[in-house]
Amino acid sequence: MAGILVTALMLFLIKKVCEGEPTVGGPDRVVDQHGTNKLVYITSQWALQLVNDSLPFSRANSFCRSQFASLLTLNESENHEDLLELLRQTGTRSSVWVGQSSKPAAPSKQYLQISALSFPKESHEGFARVNISFPALSAISMCVRVQWDRDWNDVSTIFSYAAPVFTNEFQLRGQLDVQGRVLLALIIHGKHLPYKASFPNDGAWHHICVTWRRSGNHWAIYVDGESKDTGSGTDTNRDIHGDGILILGQDQDSFGGNFTEPFFGNITDLNVWTMGLESRHIRALNSCSTLSQDMLFKWSLDRISSHPAVKEVQTSLVCPAAYPQVELQDCRTLQGWTNQLPAWGQTECSNLLPFVCRSTKERYLKMKQMSESQSVRPSAFMNHLMMLSNRTQPILAQLPTDLNNLAQASVLLNISAQALEHTPQGELQPADMVSLIQLLSLTADIPIQPPTPLENSSQDGVLELSQHFVSVADSIICDENRLKWQAIKEVVNGPMDVVKSIDRMVTHLSPHLMSQTDQLTITSPNIKLELQQQKLQEGSKVSSFCGPDTESHAHLDCISVPPQKIQDLHSNGFYKITLVNTWYGSLRPLFNPEENITMVPTVTDGSQRYLGTFLGSSVVSTTVLGDDQPVSMAVNFQLQHRVENSLGTVYDPVCAFWDFDLSPETGGWWNTKGCKVVSRHYGHTVCYCNHTTNFALLLQVYEAQRSPENEKALQVLTFIGCGVSMCGLLFTFILFIAVGVPKSDRTTVHKNLIVALGVAELLLMCSDWASDNRAACFLVTALLHLFFMASFSWMLVEGLLLWSKVVAVNISEDRRMKLYYIIGWGVPVLIVGLTLAVSVDKYKAEDHCWLNVQTDTIWAFVGPVVFVLAVNAVVLCRVVMVTVSSAHRRAKMLSPSSASKMQTFDLTWAVTRPVLILLPVLGLTWLCGVLVHLSVVMAYVFIALNSFQGLYIFLVYAVYNSEVRNAIKRIKEKRKALSFTNCSQPTSFLHSQRVPVSSWSRSPPTPSSPETSETSGANSSTSMSLVIKNESFRKESFVSFSMKQASENQVVQLTGFKPSGTKFSWFDII
Repeated sequence: MAGILVTALMLFLIKKVCEGEPTVGGPDRVVDQHGTNKLVYITSQWALQLVNDSLPFSRANSFCRSQFASLLTLNESENHEDLLELLRQTGTRSSVWVGQSSKPAAPSKQYLQISALSFPKESHEGFARVNISFPALSAISMCVRVQWDRDWNDVSTIFSYAAPVFTNEFQLRGQLDVQGRVLLALIIHGKHLPYKASFPNDGAWHHICVTWRRSGNHWAIYVDGESKDTGSGTDTNRDIHGDGILILGQDQDSFGGNFTEPFFGNITDLNVWTMGLESRHIRALNSCSTLSQDMLFKWSLDRISSHPAVKEVQTSLVCPAAYPQVELQDCRTLQGWTNQLPAWGQTECSNLLPFVCRSTKERYLKMKQMSESQSVRPSAFMNHLMMLSNRTQPILAQLPTDLNNLAQASVLLNISAQALEHTPQGELQPADMVSLIQLLSLTADIPIQPPTPLENSSQDGVLELSQHFVSVADSIICDENRLKWQAIKEVVNGPMDVVKSIDRMVTHLSPHLMSQTDQLTITSPNIKLELQQQKLQEGSKVSSFCGPDTESHAHLDCISVPPQKIQDLHSNGFYKITLVNTWYGSLRPLFNPEENITMVPTVTDGSQRYLGTFLGSSVVSTTVLGDDQPVSMAVNFQLQHRVENSLGTVYDPVCAFWDFDLSPETGGWWNTKGCKVVSRHYGHTVCYCNHTTNFALLLQVYEAQRSPENEKALQVLTFIGCGVSMCGLLFTFILFIAVGVPKSDRTTVHKNLIVALGVAELLLMCSDWASDNRAACFLVTALLHLFFMASFSWMLVEGLLLWSKVVAVNISEDRRMKLYYIIGWGVPVLIVGLTLAVSVDKYKAEDHCWLNVQTDTIWAFVGPVVFVLAVNAVVLCRVVMVTVSSAHRRAKMLSPSSASKMQTFDLTWAVTRPVLILLPVLGLTWLCGVLVHLSVVMAYVFIALNSFQGLYIFLVYAVYNSEVRNAIKRIKEKRKALSFTNCSQPTSFLHSQRVPVSSWSRSPPTPSSPETSETSGANSSTSMSLVIKNESFRKESFVSFSMKQASENQVVQLTGFKPSGTKFSWFDII
């Protein structure tokens, strides 16, 4: 008989209610061999299944979930007509359960004007007394709305009730925790209960209710309609004394006096009842409903006397009352139809009612197909199940209302585990997996009695059930079933459904599992489950939980709660803590590799091409139970990278968790909110998350642009180049200042470019050190943006200055320099300021101290740079044209017969020379940056040209600059002259002579007259000329640009010669 029962129950879980249900677009009644009515109404999108077996609301919801469906919700108006037809066809006239929407529609808010009492922080003496007479109370409920002062951190008393014979009879107080939340605690009969209930200190109004009953000494704290803390047993089983005084805003250290621990903020809507309110009452009160039954005091300022410091104010309350007329009930029902519209109602959740489950049409038809296939041809698993049960024929079982206790569930799990052991590996069929997933879901939700001292045999039974549960779950999520998961993806959301069932089961059974032990471990090949429990005290801490050690040298998958968080629980009054830790080692292959995880790339500097994101580690989870109630806490965890690095691919780890609420219709999705990477290592990553749930590493895949060796070499080359470049820029700047280079617009522009480029390269070298500090990294990014923009702006000024030397511009030098300063410094400041003002949140790359290339912010740098390079390219082309033209004319002048046969080498050199000289200051080497992603050679070229830009400037504009060299020469000549004077004259003679050093014959001559005479003949009123002179040159040295406007012999000359016959040096015009 037992075998028949086991097989019948198991076979039902395989077939469920899909057997014989219709697949047409309308309702159809099917009666099974047990006489149970089942009906499914199929539309173009949905399948509505009416279950006539009445269940409590929680079990109805659990059954729908086990069917991979959901309880029909209120706001699904598109199903109203289908539901009406379904109920009409079945003749159902009773109420049916309906669910709450996971995303409820915006409620019809009520706005309530009400008087309130304001307790200002300027006075610590403010209080208010409620003028009513209190009888002895065997039960009491007090509700109040408070608006906490956001700047007050000390303990505050919301209200205190003191009796003549006992001061601390009943009191509610609060204080801020380390996270800035307001924690609440009750004092009953002098016993201070722990700070657990909380609400955010956001400056908004919050509704607080406290209840107490002498029977069982049960108490509870509700915040905004939800139960936040409950307990029983306060050691003193007596009534609350009567004839007491109720004070708002102060603690009474004596009867009606000695006030301490004041409250600061606003209080309103205080009401007192002489009964213990239930959850449904408090939810209604939170929505501004009223409850007059057993009311002792109703809010009225006429019955309150207050201290002069307390002010009466008017405030507006927002009441979230979507259905105020039925808010005093618990669970929602559909009571019937009025004028073709649904009539909603509510009743106690423990009542037994039929219900309607809704699933997609595709999911229902797929389940029906699996059920029919299993009925015709049982799988190997089913055959073993029937053999173990001594049955040869499948029997369709009754609806699962019998599966409502742990004993039945344990039998089913035990027989299933045995059948799985006898089933050959890899022969578990998709229909078998669906049935087992349903079994796990139903078992996890079986109602269980509150924790009581259990017999050892009962404890062993709970442990055995848990072991069978984990064993069955392990068989489902093993790697051999990866293809089966793809086959059932139309029915089951994914392997995380199994994880959710395990979480629910362990949390549900943890009080029983840990009643006689402090640590429990259940292991299987792919799952490791561990429970730790301890009483909290000073210095309490819990050990880390790690997955199985598969390789002795590998880093383990571990998770832990920081010790400080454990101490915070103890400080807040928690008595014991239970940690439920789980490790899943085989989930990664079960996720469809073709379904790329949608996620914003973390590498935002544009250095790598993003390919996609996938699960790249095991999954670990931690659930923290404080006094058997779930508590969200921060955790640290490290996970191994379970992926082989392939050639040409780079992986970037992202810390994430599975959020079941993110996409409820698909079972959830990965989320990264509240998680961050602490450190990255080869083969594993360390993470931190500010909450508890199921965690994993997501690996973002990038196409490797360069090998790690090349990447390292380029980084070293950049660092060395920037260091050499900074030294070159520094020496150049010092030479410009120290050797007395004649002041000119040319040298002034050079100096500004050197300063901007030097600071930019210094910041670039320091950017890696600042990346660990978010504020410092943001500042470095802004400064890098500013000084690189300034560098390019002064490169633009260099181009404009060169243009003015080639083409005459009628503007004075003073006005021109003012314009140059505006372009060089004013424009970069304006660009950076506007960029920060417009996109400060998207300004910086995620992990680098540079602009975010994934947004339009990068164009605040790229756009101006492209403009500068375009302008300077035009300038360079113009200069090359002038140089080639001058070379032709010089060849013709020196050897007219061979002018037409100008050698190719001379022409090439005439083009190449100005390009090589002008590239450092015009910034045209940055054009190579466009090509760095095409070849690693171009990357080396780009870094070599730009990292060593300062060295180029030093060589071109300092070492080989004629002005600098002549200034150094003058200094040497003066020192030589002084040295000669000191050696040839006595000291007294030197002091008596006043002849300046310049009168010595070794002084250089002044070349002004000869130059003027040589160039004056070439000038006229119809021509423009530019003579660039160097005061240290001899009179034969000159450079002349001549652009005549109307002449047959119009030429643009660029000539330079010295007595020795040396050719023109381009450095003389730069």
